[in-house]
Amino acid sequence: MAPITDKNRQASPKEPRISMRTRQRAQHEHDLHNHFDILSMSRLDRLKHYGLHFAKYSGRFARGDAEVKTRRETLVDAFLVALSAANALNQALPDVGTGGLIGDAISDLDFTDHAGRFADACEKIDHLEEFRAIALAANAALSEWIVCSAKAAGFDLDALVDDRRRQLARKQVYAQET
Repeated sequence: MAPITDKNRQASPKEPRISMRTRQRAQHEHDLHNHFDILSMSRLDRLKHYGLHFAKYSGRFARGDAEVKTRRETLVDAFLVALSAANALNQALPDVGTGGLIGDAISDLDFTDHAGRFADACEKIDHLEEFRAIALAANAALSEWIVCSAKAAGFDLDALVDDRRRQLARKQVYAQET
């Protein structure tokens, strides 16, 4: 799939934005070409894999300035994982983050709470308990938190996502030289 451009952006009152559906499609294409090792896993194992990613990002946020990875890098990586998790769950993420900035209302503890709920869903898989509704709610909350947090920080999440996807694609041994 071609990178996200002005052609596939939707206009909003404040700024152009990309629909979650378009974001999810772009992530699916990226995953097919760059993360086939993960896509080859069962859906349940992929969900557990994504739960581990969310736990890793919770740790990064908890370390704050002591963390080597920047907040921006962590938000972008977390967003890519949330999109992949939505695709594994067959979840149509709602478009979010179109309202005003919520500033101080964004707390890293909220991310940790949502990530913990996603982990709870992953743990329920092993006990053959109902997990999907919990995973869907947690992933939607994570996605919304990431979009709102990026917006509050003044990050162009979609441009950063495109950059990160290009960076990840270059890491593949079969990547074309540029």
